[in-house]
Amino acid sequence: MKLLFPLLLLSFFISCQSENPVNANLVVDVSTEIVQPKKYIVAKAESLTIDGFANESAWQNADFTDSFIDIEGVKTPRYNTQVKMLWDDNFLYVYAEMEEPHIWGDLKQRDTIIFYNNDFEVFISPSGSTYNYGEIEINSLGTVWDLLLDRPYRDGGKANNHWNLDSLKTAVHIEGSLNDHSDIDSLWTVEMAIPMKALIELKNDPKTLPKEGEQWRINFSRVEWDYDLVNDRYVRKKDKKGNFLPEYNWVWSNQKVINMHEPEKWGFIQFTEDSSLAEKSFNESKNEIFKQVTFALFRQTKSGQLKELLEATENSKGLNVKYSSNDTLEATFYKTNFGFEYKVNFPDSEQAYIINESGKIKLTNEK
Repeated sequence: MKLLFPLLLLSFFISCQSENPVNANLVVDVSTEIVQPKKYIVAKAESLTIDGFANESAWQNADFTDSFIDIEGVKTPRYNTQVKMLWDDNFLYVYAEMEEPHIWGDLKQRDTIIFYNNDFEVFISPSGSTYNYGEIEINSLGTVWDLLLDRPYRDGGKANNHWNLDSLKTAVHIEGSLNDHSDIDSLWTVEMAIPMKALIELKNDPKTLPKEGEQWRINFSRVEWDYDLVNDRYVRKKDKKGNFLPEYNWVWSNQKVINMHEPEKWGFIQFTEDSSLAEKSFNESKNEIFKQVTFALFRQTKSGQLKELLEATENSKGLNVKYSSNDTLEATFYKTNFGFEYKVNFPDSEQAYIINESGKIKLTNEK
């Protein structure tokens, strides 16, 4: 009897350990945040005339992107939007076609908030990082807002409205009539030539023209508003309380949230020196999915979804990160003097991504 009690106590202790292991990894599911970035190969062209038309043979041979989708990837946009791209040593060329039965705009001052009108927007990161990226917006009047972000707003980023692309060329073509509600319009187009010199300055070293196969991050957005007519003028529609109804956001590459300023989700463009895309294929990155997992952990921590990690007494915590129905990665969360850090290990590899509270990410070969 004296021996039985200690044995029972030991059995109970072992049972408790197996049900609540002290060092068990926390399971984190980021599968709903993973996107499949769109991809596009940009052929080289001779100098193009920026007139709002895509009549040159180079444009005729360039493929349209897939039609834009809703920014959250749920609803289908009511009007179609597609884009083409080309480049040369001086410019990155973008051509957009946007279905629209009522084409209107009233903002005429450069660097005003253009998305208060229906507009077309370009977001571009030549470095492929979430730091130092450009944004260009244009409305149907051809009014431009060009700005530079040193980092996303979530990370304390600030917009630099003094980043003016002096060599930027733009043209708008309207099939219909501008600011005339008495008829039904067809579409409007935007053609722009974005100066390569300014984009190259946003690259990491070396700051050179794109090489064969070089990839940049890019995405496009179209903002669309419901409207009312006031004194025969188009205005943004308001609800019964006098608040503007929310805008529609349609994009090329899925963001999954109403936020264009998550550059890690943007699509990819790949440059080729050739004018033809025959026998050209996109160079897929095997690490892209692991980078997305890393940023998903970062976003969940910044938004407070994983605040138990920040509030825990341990300085580190192992994680099992689920990123699809069948796939997981091992990661480690670390508390630091400045905030936090994650290390996300690649499966069957010594490589890992490390990201800190500022959104800086790096690749390491030390597992």
